[in-house]
Amino acid sequence: MAALEGYVNRLVSVITQDGRVIVGTLKGFDQTVNLILNDSHERVYSSGAGVEQVALGLYVIRGDNIAVIGEIDEDVDSSIDLAEVKAEPINAVVY
Repeated sequence: MAALEGYVNRLVSVITQDGRVIVGTLKGFDQTVNLILNDSHERVYSSGAGVEQVALGLYVIRGDNIAVIGEIDEDVDSSIDLAEVKAEPINAVVY
């Protein structure tokens, strides 16, 4: 959990167990890694079109639904033209 403290008030990307990619500013977390993201949006990937960004606003993600959390370099992220990015959606985690 100490590793997450360094991500507070920073832009993060969260990949959920069902394959969703949610980007937002990490505002807080608890001992079960439930996350609170502010100014968040979901990035919906498609192999035929660019990335669609769906605004979510203030968003809570349950800790048991999180697969990966990572910090986003805002300079690099802003330089990427998401309309030109084409990719297959991420599959859900299967145990």
